[in-house]
Amino acid sequence: MKGVLLAGGSGSRLYPLTRITNKHLLPIYDRPMVQWAIEALVRAGIDEVMVVTGGTHAGEFLRLLGNGHDFGLDRLLYAYQDQPGGIAEALGLAERFADDQPITVMLADNILERSIKPFVQAFAEHPHGARVLLSEVSDPQHLAHLGVPELDEQGRIVRIVEKPEVPPSRFAVTGIYCYDSEVFSIIASLVPSGRGELEITDVNNHYADKGALHYDILEGFWGDAGESIDAYYAVNDFVRAHGANRP
Repeated sequence: MKGVLLAGGSGSRLYPLTRITNKHLLPIYDRPMVQWAIEALVRAGIDEVMVVTGGTHAGEFLRLLGNGHDFGLDRLLYAYQDQPGGIAEALGLAERFADDQPITVMLADNILERSIKPFVQAFAEHPHGARVLLSEVSDPQHLAHLGVPELDEQGRIVRIVEKPEVPPSRFAVTGIYCYDSEVFSIIASLVPSGRGELEITDVNNHYADKGALHYDILEGFWGDAGESIDAYYAVNDFVRAHGANRP
């Protein structure tokens, strides 16, 4: 299993912290944010990773991470997204790196209390279709700003709804996914959304339409450190007190 770490975007929701750097290079407790994501992948058994980034600070990832050996990686590659075109477009840049193998994809601003190893192993045992990691969110107002799965009576994902006025479930889709090699042909078939981007939700709903979108529900804390200034500091507070990526 290979890993793709998506670390692009303008970071506008964390402005002005991101005026002079990429948001994924901001500190979370005692290290840059992106290092927590790399640690999550390595502890899940992934030792080949591609970092996809963009913007004027892309070179700082190379300065920080180098060849990845200091962080437990055997192989670390980089891809550059010329302009903001959405998460799915960024993932598409990793097609040759994936080389028809199943991949785990992680948005680098996701911070988790517990290891994603069980999630990755579950997909590795049956590497067909797609698998998303869900987190239970108790606040409906918070869910209204996230991607939320609609489940049928058997508990299968029917579709994922972005920013629903009335959330169809109490779960949020985190920025952690597993895909088979078909994902790249799906991305190639997408049309830009109203905001001019290729949306990862459209990719996931393509799998859902075929009954091939599966999920796990994570235990413990999940935070999107790039969601807002308040979320960024809440994630910092949690990691300082409890750590992250624990078994």
